[in-house]
Formats: sequence, structure tokens, C-alpha cells
Amino acid sequence: MGNSVGQRAFQNARLQKRQKAEVLPLLGHALQLHKMGLLPEARAAYRQILQLAPNQFMALHMLGALESDAKNYQQAEILLSRAVAADPRSADAHMSLGIALNGLRRHDEACASYRKALALRPNHAATLSNLGNASVALDLHEEALHSYDKAIALNANLAEAHNGRGWALCRQRNYDEALASLNRALSIKPDYAAALANRATALRELQRFDEALADGNQAITLAPDDANGWLARASVLLQIQQIAWASHDCEQALAIDPDSIQAHLVLGLCLAGLGRVDEALASFDRALDIQPDLQSAISNKIFTLDFAGDATVERHQQARRVWWERVGAKIASEAMAPHDNSRDPDRRLTLGYVSSDFNAHSAALIFKPVLQHHDRTQFEVVCYACSSKVDATTSEFQGIADRWRDASQWTEDRLAAEIRADGIDILIDLSGHTRGNRLGVFARKPAPIQVHGWGHGTGTGLPTIDYLISDPVAIPFEVRHLFAETVVDLPCFVTLASLPTEIPRAPTPAISNGFVTFGVFNRISKISDEAAQVWSRILERVPGSRLLVKDVALDDQLVRENLLARFEACGLPAERVDLLGATLRSDHLASFNRVDICLDPFPQNGGVSTWEALQMGVPVVAKLGNSLPSRAAGSILTALGLPDWVTDSDEAYIEIATSRGSQVSELDRLRRELPDKIRAAAASNPVSYGRAVDDAYRAMWRRYCGAGA
Repeated sequence: MGNSVGQRAFQNARLQKRQKAEVLPLLGHALQLHKMGLLPEARAAYRQILQLAPNQFMALHMLGALESDAKNYQQAEILLSRAVAADPRSADAHMSLGIALNGLRRHDEACASYRKALALRPNHAATLSNLGNASVALDLHEEALHSYDKAIALNANLAEAHNGRGWALCRQRNYDEALASLNRALSIKPDYAAALANRATALRELQRFDEALADGNQAITLAPDDANGWLARASVLLQIQQIAWASHDCEQALAIDPDSIQAHLVLGLCLAGLGRVDEALASFDRALDIQPDLQSAISNKIFTLDFAGDATVERHQQARRVWWERVGAKIASEAMAPHDNSRDPDRRLTLGYVSSDFNAHSAALIFKPVLQHHDRTQFEVVCYACSSKVDATTSEFQGIADRWRDASQWTEDRLAAEIRADGIDILIDLSGHTRGNRLGVFARKPAPIQVHGWGHGTGTGLPTIDYLISDPVAIPFEVRHLFAETVVDLPCFVTLASLPTEIPRAPTPAISNGFVTFGVFNRISKISDEAAQVWSRILERVPGSRLLVKDVALDDQLVRENLLARFEACGLPAERVDLLGATLRSDHLASFNRVDICLDPFPQNGGVSTWEALQMGVPVVAKLGNSLPSRAAGSILTALGLPDWVTDSDEAYIEIATSRGSQVSELDRLRRELPDKIRAAAASNPVSYGRAVDDAYRAMWRRYCGAGA
């Protein structure tokens, strides 16, 4: 028996000796090929070695690294796991395995591999930088920054660490400091495509769009096979309303990386902007298949459902529950704490308004009169501005606020802490699930009472938000049980700032034109195929009539062509459609003087555009749907005493538009009467509307004080 064992040991030793004699020259040759950049040849040589010696560490490690560099992460992970098993004390092998695992989006395992490498070689800058990368992917931003800073302390010229640090700071909204880190990375490595792509993101968030676009262009030129450059440029193009080009860049990114979460997300935004709602929702769902708790994808899906014709209140609120279950509940469980605000029911209250739209944005026109007309003996107003966009409108809000807080580069933890420190009694969310929202802060419940309204106004799905501002038309009583918030009724779920006095108002244009002009002054994304077909039938029944469509997106020639093609497909000839793009607001309002009747889109109605048309004396035809976004215009018209312009069917919508279009003298009379009629309504009188808001807040507070007694 012993002799047999000895024989086997002898044979194994001879085999190992022979393999070593054969393998070492082959390994030397393979490494030389690798060093010379002859990568296909090096791959083949490493594979030949592994046929002779399957556990040869160096061949496993180097071939695994080559596969990882080629983004063949699955194969790389298999090879590098074998390398680590062959030599568990190789810090390089553990680090290489971490890179492959990070590429597979197995970020927890990647962190573990990097930590094993650091245990074997503690002060290795590149490993620390890679640990930072995996930590960022796990949203462990402070841990990531610690790793990057330690790497930079060891090697101040490690461009990768400066780049990673810049990206982590971007994720924390600290764009100024991010820019400094990314500039440092690029000073070390000027042709660093990844740093250019990241800098484009920081510059975009800082509203420096020309510079951001230049960086995106350069990143693509340097690394056309890297999806990040295409995505960085797509995001800039999307924000400056070059939607068709942004969509093209997303497609390029997906051709490179079909599982890119960000590419599916940005493509979804592009498709939504082009009115391709079902495709947009499918893109968001693809992103969520890869990362189910991706907050931005869930919020964008919620917002895009506003445009879906078959989306009921139940479906809308279910989508919001998904956000709470996957995102909000986790935040709340870690962050909520008691409040020490004095429960005096009659004291002066401190209101906190949170928004990214304290600037020239349509939402600002809705909530500006609310903030302006609070009784300052009863309420103090604190504004938390969450956008880097600053303009003349921002200055107006700064003048309205008792305290102004620039929160544009604050983390959610810091913003929540500042709200508590400011002693906010009632915190109001003005964004809902729109871009730039800070719902993560509201999940932390930094104020004893939280309210959502005006900016989006469709409910958030957060149980930590107590009240939702609305009205009985926008949210009928029979569906209110579906909302996470308690609905509070005002004269209308939205109001609008009064128009500038210098805007001239013209008589009904059909009098001088000899034909009726119908107008659509809404985002192109709101124009559904169903609405387009109905409008085509209206123009067919009103001889000589024309359709005027105005939206900033129409400055894009591809968008114009796409819209006209959609109208043509519905039977509406392009020669009967006039298109207008972006203008100054004064010119935008003056454009209503060219329109006799506005046609409100559906399923998502107009809001600001509906108000503006009516303030300019132009009546609006609206169709009520089954969800709040499809009831907005009907709510406004009803609140202003014009319920006969509202219907719930396509046929009745067509009948209202065509019959009223044939009564030019009646249209002219209504045009002259509408401004005074609107000024007299509680929904549009800023003083009475503001008083209703004050009363609602006081009732909320007294209810809170009573509950704590």
C-alpha cells in the first residue's frame, strides 16, 4: 500500500517537472505577446498553457484580466476565481477578480475581493480606488470617498481615483467639488474619456450646457466603444430639448451595452418626450428588471403613466406604492425620529417649501401666488431651492421667502437635518415624482406635518406625507381611499399667477381671418394618438380651419417632422398645421391672440397652458378621464364656471369644438368676458386662494395638536 502511494507521488512529481519544463517557455512567450499588445495571440497562448496545466496561476490570472478588459466579465470571473484558488495570497488576483465582479454588477462581492486584496497589500492605491468604485455602485458614497481619499494620499497622480471621487461627489449632488476632482483627473490624464463623461454630468447639473456638450463630444471621440460618453451627451441633449438626437445617442449606448441601466432610463425619458408612451414605459421596466429599486426609474415611470390612456387611478397609485415599498420604506425605517415642535394650536407656524422649480418653470407659475399671499402674521415661509438653475424668477422667490436655503448641492440627509434645525412645522413638497424631486427627504419625515401639492399634484404614495392638495373634480370622493395621503380640497387643485398687465389681448381672430384657428399649447409628449385623431375629425368638420401647435420641443426639426407625420397618419394634412417653438413668455402669451379655441390634450390634460389660454380670453375644450392627470383641465374649467366646455367622450368633445367654432360672435363675446370672469373666481383670485391655503394649513396643525393632547 505504502509502495503504491510512493509510486503515485513519484509519478506526480515527474509530471509536474515535465509540465514546468514545457509550460515556463510558453508562459514567457505569452507574457511577451501580451506586453507587445498582441492580445488575440496572447489569449491563444494562455489557453494553450491551461490545456497543459489547468491550474497554472499566471495564465489564469492574465487571461482573466484580458477577458475583463474586453468586458467579457462572465468568462473573466470564472478564470480569476480559479486563479485565486490557485494562489489565495495573490493581492493582484483578488483585485482583478473584484474588477470582473464589479463589471457583473455583483458589487458586494467585488468589495469583498478588494478588501481581501487590501488585507494582503494594505496601502495599494489602485485597489483602494477600485473599492471606491464598487462602493459608489452600492450608494455607499461616504465609504467610497474615504477609499478615494486614501488612494490619493498614497498616489496623488492616480487619475482614476480623482475621477471616481468626482463621480461619488456627483452622486451626492456636490457638483462644485466634483468638478474640481474631475478637473484634477483630466489635468493628469487629458484624454481620459470616463472623466470627460463624468464632468459632462457635473456641468449639466450646474446648467453649463455648452461645456457639458463639448465634454460629451470629446468623450465619444476618444472612446466611441464606451457607452458612458454617449449617455453623458444624451442627457445633455435631452435637457436642452434636442430629444431626437438624445434618443439616437441612447441607442448607440445600448448597442454597446444592452444591459446599461442608465441607457434604458434615459431612452425612456426620450421616448416619453416624443409621446411614445408605451415604449417609454417598457424602457423604464427594462431598467427596473436590472435594478428593481432604482428610484429614478420608478419615479419616471410614475410620471410617464400620466400620459397613458388606459392608466386608472388604481394603476397610478399602485405604481406609487412600488416606490414606497422598494425605496421609501427602507429610508424611513432608518431615518424617522420624533419631533419637538411646540404643539400650540394658535402660534405662528413655520412653513417649508421644497422644490427644484424656483426658477423660470411652468410649475413656478402655479405655486408662486400661494407663497406670495400667506398671512405673514400667521406663517413664516422658508424655501429650500434644490436646483442649480438661477434666474430672475429665482430672485422673485428669494424676495417672497422669509428665509432662503440653497439646497441644490445638499445630500438628502443634510437637507432633512437642516429642515429639522429650521423648526419647520409643515413641510410642503412641490415636485411629486417630477425631475429634481426630494421625496427621499420626505420619507425621512423631518417635519411633523408633510403636504404635497401644486407642482405635480397627483399624489406621491408616501405614507409619510399626510395631505394632498386637490379638489372634488380632480380627485372624486369615490377614489380617495386609494391615496396614501388624506385629500384636502381647495377651490381648485391649482391656481396661476396673474398675467403681466402689458400683454395685449386681440379680438377673436376668426373675425378677421375668415376661418377658425384651433390651438394646442401643450408639451408634444401630451399629444396622444387618440387626441390627434379627434382633432383631425374636428378640422375635417370645420371647413378652412387650422391647427396651431406650440411647444419648445418643436425647435427640433426631427420632432417637427415626427409630429406632422403623426397628424398625416390621422388624416390631418400638414399644410393645415402651424408649428411654433420656444419664445419669450410675453411672446408665448401673445400667441394666444392667433387662436379662437384651444383643444386640451388627453389623457394627460393641460395645467398652466389651460389657465393661460383662459386668462387670455381663449376658451378650452377638455375631456375628463379616469385619473387625476386626465381631469386637470376639467377641474380648472369647472372651478372657473365653464363646465359646459368639459365632457367625458370623444364625440361630445368634437361636438363642443365644432359647434362653438361656428359661433364666431359668441366666441368674441366670451373672449371679452373671460378675463373678468376669471378674476372673480376664488380659484384664480390670489388673495382668496391664499386665504383658503392658510385655513387648510391651520386646520392641519390644530388636528396635529389635538392628536398629541
